[in-house]
Amino acid sequence: MTIPALDHSTTRYSLAHAYWMAQAAGLAMQDPDDIEAQARVWGFDEVRNFQSPHRMPFPIEDTQAYTMASDRMIVTGFRGTEVLKIYDWLTDVDTPPVPGPDDKGFVHYGFNQALRAVYPQIRDTVQELRTNGQSVWFTGHSLGGALAMLAGAHFYFEEPRQLPDGVYTYGQPRTCERLLAGLHNTAFKNRCYRFVNNNDIVPHLPPEPFFTHVDTLRYFDADGKLHETMPLIAGLKDQVKGYRQDMFAPETDGINDHHMRNYLAAFEKNLA
Repeated sequence: MTIPALDHSTTRYSLAHAYWMAQAAGLAMQDPDDIEAQARVWGFDEVRNFQSPHRMPFPIEDTQAYTMASDRMIVTGFRGTEVLKIYDWLTDVDTPPVPGPDDKGFVHYGFNQALRAVYPQIRDTVQELRTNGQSVWFTGHSLGGALAMLAGAHFYFEEPRQLPDGVYTYGQPRTCERLLAGLHNTAFKNRCYRFVNNNDIVPHLPPEPFFTHVDTLRYFDADGKLHETMPLIAGLKDQVKGYRQDMFAPETDGINDHHMRNYLAAFEKNLA
């Protein structure tokens, strides 16, 4: 299997680029020194790491992210977290939502607080490093996917009012309500891609009907095949197939499908 190299000049969707944004999302889980070393291998000569100054009052301990820049591309990756660390938080229906970017719609209170801890530094860093009209990308897995989506929305709806070239998320939870989702879908058409791996439990949280997803969905089925659309009945059958395949796995299918390594394996299968 030959994976195409990361193309720093791309400004549009491709499966290979989605794979590299998944790699960038996974990189956010590493230590700062490892992030910097890998970013330089990928051709990024500027790397900045961010961490919230205080522990968050939620099951997550803090918010972590990084920004890497080359002369053609700037990527910000947000750290995800384990399912069991955020499950209770995401299912807490008593947590009130808060106004979204530029007071457009509402977002989950926890996501808002987690992003606020690092967003001003990220915004200023991207502006500082964007000296050559580089493309701008946000990416993240799990909790990091919610933060990537919100960071892109802040970047566009507030200062600097710049539309990012792309937002790529993997196993993203529901992040906002329908008004903000609709505005986001219009602004980020053909720029935002939300990948879901079969029975990954996190994209089903927080509960509907208040919270919803943004477009555009890309779905890996139980065999790892990527679909641009998945009809309801076919999707339900595929979910049952996934449960049967992982019936005797040490983790539940919903948790196993959430792991970043399994998203990457699905990409590699489709790129083969």
